[in-house]
Amino acid sequence: MENKQILIDSLPQGKLQTSDYRLATVPVEQPGEGEVLVRTTAFAVTAGTRAGLQGSASYAGAPTSGIVMNGTGVGEVVASGDPAFAAGSRVMGPTGWQQYSVHKGAALTAIPAEHDPIHYLGPLGVNGLTAYFGLLDVGQPQAGQTVMVSAAAGSVGHLVGQMARIKQTRVVGVCGSDEKGALLVSRLGFDAAVNYKDAGFRDALKQATPDGVDVYFDNTGGMILGAALFRMNVGGRIACCGVVSQYDTDRPEPGPKGIPGLLINKRINMRGFLLFDYAQQYAQARREINGWLQSGELLSLTDEVHGLESAPEAFVNLLAGGNIGTRVVRLD
Repeated sequence: MENKQILIDSLPQGKLQTSDYRLATVPVEQPGEGEVLVRTTAFAVTAGTRAGLQGSASYAGAPTSGIVMNGTGVGEVVASGDPAFAAGSRVMGPTGWQQYSVHKGAALTAIPAEHDPIHYLGPLGVNGLTAYFGLLDVGQPQAGQTVMVSAAAGSVGHLVGQMARIKQTRVVGVCGSDEKGALLVSRLGFDAAVNYKDAGFRDALKQATPDGVDVYFDNTGGMILGAALFRMNVGGRIACCGVVSQYDTDRPEPGPKGIPGLLINKRINMRGFLLFDYAQQYAQARREINGWLQSGELLSLTDEVHGLESAPEAFVNLLAGGNIGTRVVRLD
């Protein structure tokens, strides 16, 4: 039995290109004691993995070529040397961009039969848990306050905004097109959306946040973070999740103006976080998020492409802002 894989052929210089990847075919590994063989049915393509190729995500290790591109996937257990995972059961794990993968049982999460596995690439997976803990633990929104979200139509941002709405705040999304902004307001319940590509972005942001910003969930860094800093209220909180505007380049921008002066004068708490720090709370968070999904309070947007070979182009397109919601590559 053969396993098709997408390998990192070369580390990108400047913007990522599809030529930085190559397709390979290798024999399928067999699981040993305590290991599980998984057939991938879908995996997520996320902007954060670009940071690993850049070397700006220390938790991802040093950038390396010649290996399977990393990513979270869902799939079906084909063979198991771990009694906790029966053949035919469904799991989530670090499958990478490939058809088959072998894992220690501890690296996998069982997916209940009544759950949609695709939700484990979105609201019940890394994206949803990142939104949940970044907003609720770091941002700590209070009813009636204003929450601003960048990359608001993206895999994490569209969930952050809805969770903020559920917590009865006023939600302002920043995105890269008027079409995305209209969707955020009409379908996801955002109170306002601002297009950062417009020449009048800063004035539009002022109009959208007349009472200032109490919580800013930052997915982008760069000039959007700079604009947010000047809209923050006294005692505001900034949850630093990612810097997607700086990933796909070999010349990242310097940090925004106003730091530390604005942080000091307005007593702003600006805090970075990693999802892994909350591992002991995943189950509780999934229960609450699933409740919102079942009630219809939370919608999960999935932007799907099909076939393993489509993954590199899907990634390049995502980094250019081509996705709405979670970008998923289906192999089934």
